[in-house]
Amino acid sequence: MPVFLYKAFQADGKTAEGQLEASGRQEAFRQMDEKGLRPITLAEKTAAAAEKNGAATLPAAKSGFSFGSKKVTPRMLENFTRLLSSLLAAGVPLSRALIILGKEASNPVAASKWKAIYDSVVDGITLADSMATMPETFPRVYVAMVAAGETGGFLDLVLAQIADFQLRERDLRGKVTAAMLYPVILLVLAIAVMIVLMTFFIPRFQKMFETFGGQLPLLTRMIIGVSHWIRSYGIFVAVGLGVAAFMVRNWIASEHGRRKWEGFIIRVPVLGPLLSQFAMARFCRMLGTLLNAGVPLVQALNVARRSIGNQILVDAVSNSIERVKEGAQLGASLADCRSLFPGSVLEMISVGEESGKLDQELIRIAAVTEGDLDRNLKTAVAFLEPAMLFFIAAFIGTIFIGMLLPIFTMQEYIK
Repeated sequence: MPVFLYKAFQADGKTAEGQLEASGRQEAFRQMDEKGLRPITLAEKTAAAAEKNGAATLPAAKSGFSFGSKKVTPRMLENFTRLLSSLLAAGVPLSRALIILGKEASNPVAASKWKAIYDSVVDGITLADSMATMPETFPRVYVAMVAAGETGGFLDLVLAQIADFQLRERDLRGKVTAAMLYPVILLVLAIAVMIVLMTFFIPRFQKMFETFGGQLPLLTRMIIGVSHWIRSYGIFVAVGLGVAAFMVRNWIASEHGRRKWEGFIIRVPVLGPLLSQFAMARFCRMLGTLLNAGVPLVQALNVARRSIGNQILVDAVSNSIERVKEGAQLGASLADCRSLFPGSVLEMISVGEESGKLDQELIRIAAVTEGDLDRNLKTAVAFLEPAMLFFIAAFIGTIFIGMLLPIFTMQEYIK
């Protein structure tokens, strides 16, 4: 009798792996259902069955030398999302659409990912649950929005929105990168100049000046002191910063650290309001789309809150959902989330509830907020570039002034 290898969710949400004997895949699924397991993957142990199921192409895709990326890039994910949305909107079944995308994938890693999703969907797992098993490729927000689309029956529309979000974020990163490229190059050059001056020129300049028996100006003495400190302890500081960065990264990866970090981020003067604005726009658009598809309000809120991204804001919305369950109005329930919803937005939500057009009002709020967010981001980036240039100019200027001052003093000693 064939032996099947499986990976599945247990009743408590943990994953389990094992094997079982069954006459076929349907019998294997029945046995897993009797054990209370929700299948993630199921594959026959023999190579012949793997060939039959089309999985034999996966080792070939992973083997061999390749200069390509070892993971799915944001551009690959965006193309996958947009093409899948277009295929579903054209009436192509989900399983067939996944086959098409797997065949058209030019990257072996992406092809294997799409093939794995296809195998899970064919086995009866939802698309969102299939994607949730690959957190390195599909972020939590992505999976939450796909789950919303499957819940409301408008998966093609949600995928199109996800692709638009990805395109907007990629454009934003491109704009920020382009704006910061010149200042970053200057900063790197400034650091290189500082290291050369502090470790090579300034110590030799100090010895030359000491032969005249004069005293260096205060600014120059301060620069020399920094130079001595860098030459003596620079290596230890660099190692210490590396260890500290590694520890901070691990701390942020923990749930407690992530909450503390996200709470700090939303309180940063410029960055915090921008992130809150982006989270509110995404939440309103997701909630409005769900309500427009006929999803009940409480269920739509539970799905849309996961699209916020920031756990602190998610907790605030969760408290509001409990009030909605008790019969309160949405606008009044969200009043406690002032860091996410301004008073004007709460008024518009309340008006939308009273007029029976809450879904349309939420989508309109999202569109207006996204326009404001684009303008605010452009303003922030435009302000950051000259600020960086000013800082670099002041830094380099201070170094050179500190070097020039002793030259004028040296002329007096020569006279």
